[in-house]
Amino acid sequence: MRTSHGILFAAFLMLAPARAAEFRVADYGAKGDGKTLDTASIQKAIDAAAAAKGTVVFHPGVYLSGSLFLKSGVHLRVDQGVEIRGAQDLAAYPVMFTRVAGIEMNWPAALINVYQQSGVKISGKGVIDGDGKIWWDKYWSLRKEYEPKKLRWAADYDCMRPRLIQIYKSSNVDLQGLTLKRSGFWTVHICFSRKVTVGGITIRNNEGGRGPSTDGIDVDSSSNVLVERCDIECNDDALCLKAGRDADGLRVNIPTRKVVIRDCTVRAGAAGITIGSETSGGVRDIEVYRLKVLKPVPNGILFKSAKTRGGTVENIVIHDLEMEGVATPINVNLNWNPSYSYATLPEGMQDVPAYWKALTQRVPPEQGLPHLRNVRISGIKATGAKRAIVAAAYKDAPLENFKFKNLEIEAQEAGGIQDAVNWIFVNTHIRSADGSRVTVKDSRGVTGLVEE
Repeated sequence: MRTSHGILFAAFLMLAPARAAEFRVADYGAKGDGKTLDTASIQKAIDAAAAAKGTVVFHPGVYLSGSLFLKSGVHLRVDQGVEIRGAQDLAAYPVMFTRVAGIEMNWPAALINVYQQSGVKISGKGVIDGDGKIWWDKYWSLRKEYEPKKLRWAADYDCMRPRLIQIYKSSNVDLQGLTLKRSGFWTVHICFSRKVTVGGITIRNNEGGRGPSTDGIDVDSSSNVLVERCDIECNDDALCLKAGRDADGLRVNIPTRKVVIRDCTVRAGAAGITIGSETSGGVRDIEVYRLKVLKPVPNGILFKSAKTRGGTVENIVIHDLEMEGVATPINVNLNWNPSYSYATLPEGMQDVPAYWKALTQRVPPEQGLPHLRNVRISGIKATGAKRAIVAAAYKDAPLENFKFKNLEIEAQEAGGIQDAVNWIFVNTHIRSADGSRVTVKDSRGVTGLVEE
């Protein structure tokens, strides 16, 4: 019995999934000339694509835009030769309810928003550029004004700078392949969301200046998140896990959990991997591996919090990291940046914003101490460090149950550990150029350190 090729091909077509319809932004009036504000035209294409679960595509060009809002089922495809560039007018970013640096408040929308949606994809070899220097300059100007008034803690919140991409209260979101540049504030913020994948992203936030608080990828009170194959250059936390700040974070009480971060390179930023300082809702069940962290990044692994944050960080597995010229390979600081972490109103100040009241709301001491426990760190190779390890917590909330295995650290000095309970070192070698040894203070059950 013979079957014709035509019949076989027809059968294949019946089985193959239909290709999603493409919606070209040019058909809705977008110019892509770098001068015309294309926000409304691109949004029309997105809205049309949503009705058909389709793909939004662009001709090569520079598309000047304010906030865009992706809808469920839409694929935003930013191909090579395409650039979406953020408008430098705050009016182009509508104010919406969100979370910013651990506090729920109204804030300008991001350039690209996935806000309470599901099944969204953003991909391509193109560029999303926040053109953020105008926002960076605005921040430094405000901070210069605020610091003499002892309002350093308020500057980040009062200076409303657009993020580049926010995924908020959404699920099944896939972000792949793009180059993200010059974000005005955080670059990718995944907040109150689940089942999110970020892969193959390149972040460059230091072109044309060093953008303050331009975090790379922040996973904030979210779950089932995978971040992989990203290459990051920013001016603050590169890969960061967060879960709310102080009284407001304790009120919301949503943890970050079940997150995998792997196969990433950090070229500039505050640390290779950061947990905190917003720990109020808790961070747990995290695996981080195969990271490369390069000079001038000051920290390799950074845990940070404050005595008003609260929350429990636990069940953290970090392994197979390579560090070159990183000043402190392992840093645990639970009294981080007091001028930012501890918000108090200057005497006599009244009629303050609601979010200032949230920031300054007193947290009872028994709720404020953060807890860090059940941490496994292994397969770390670090050269050119200044201090191998720096770790300190609180007498009433010590660092509990850490296990270190197969660490090779070359540093100028060994460093110190304080407020640790049940720290086990296995096959760990710390070589200090000055001959110092790791100092251990107010701790118990610290065993197995080998120092040369």
